Amino acid sequence: MLYIDLNSTNVYDNFGLEYYLATEHKLEEPIFLFWRTSPTVMLGRYQNIYEEVNLPYIEAHQIKLVRRYSGGGCIYTDLGGWQYTFIQKSSSQQIEFVHFIQPVVTALRGLGLDVGFSGRNDLLLDGKKISGTAQYKLGDRTVHHGSLLFSTDIAEMVKATSPDPYKIESKGIKSVRERVGNIQDYLEEAISPESFKALMVQAILGEGSPYQLTEAEADRARALGREKFQERSAIYGLNPQFTAEKSRRFPGGRLTIRYQVKQGLIQDIQFTGDFFATDRLPELEAAFLGHALDRQELTAALARAAEGNGPVGPEDQAQGQLLELSQGQALEPGQDQAQGLLLGQSEDGRLKKEAWNQVIRGISLEDIIETLLN
Repeated sequence: MLYIDLNSTNVYDNFGLEYYLATEHKLEEPIFLFWRTSPTVMLGRYQNIYEEVNLPYIEAHQIKLVRRYSGGGCIYTDLGGWQYTFIQKSSSQQIEFVHFIQPVVTALRGLGLDVGFSGRNDLLLDGKKISGTAQYKLGDRTVHHGSLLFSTDIAEMVKATSPDPYKIESKGIKSVRERVGNIQDYLEEAISPESFKALMVQAILGEGSPYQLTEAEADRARALGREKFQERSAIYGLNPQFTAEKSRRFPGGRLTIRYQVKQGLIQDIQFTGDFFATDRLPELEAAFLGHALDRQELTAALARAAEGNGPVGPEDQAQGQLLELSQGQALEPGQDQAQGLLLGQSEDGRLKKEAWNQVIRGISLEDIIETLLN
């Protein structure tokens, strides 16, 4: 077995290396990696982002989002957790966990931990989940990877992977703590995450040898990480098609938004409720089509539509900051003319086009976007 020591905590680089070793830089011997990431939410290949992730929270706290090539569930990782990877040549197309999990179990038991298997792919310690694993095939290579909770921030895990704030309150951190555990809490002597890594690598690698990538190889792996895992299309483009409904009550009445998302973009949307609206409501609905469920992109798209200039591209998203001023905020000197364009006004202040904020009485654009995204 060959061991590659990863110092990177960039999840895209590390998944890129997995992909590179399984597709382009194929070694005959099995490969072992042991690595960790900055705070990250990892989605299973077939999961719906909007059902699994608290997007406003992870954006506000700069938590990375990535979609694995493997199936399985959504997990949260940080510098208090570890990931391990085995890459091995195999002619079988079957998913098989025990062969790869057993060395990890043996290593943990060597630390005095009474670890056992549970279900398809979990490891339990004192009845609590400390590890989950997943696996996928790339040609004649099997990639098996798993997580180990060592000193992970459980509170952050709950907040980042609970899209509904009510679930955080009702199920709560206490409930999650009853189901998952950190390995460090069960060790007889306290050790650092780095010391834990050293012990695990030594136990799993055995008679294996270290392997050093060249700088060119590392660069290629990073490039694949950007292309296959970091690009928005790699994360949202694989999101399953889904239809959803969001509803909230405002001073202007109840707003219900029914929408369909395909390949990460809004394909159909309808606003219904007991509100009062102008005949520009269909135009407002149309302004959302073809855009991602992303605050900045939607704000910019609506800015462009208000000007009558059609669809918006990524280069125009800065205009969204101006549109946010239409929510009744004071204008800075020199902004009046730009603000007038967004609201459809002429230079002398006369209204040329009805502001989006006036299409639905008592329900602002910010209200609509908040309802859609939360």
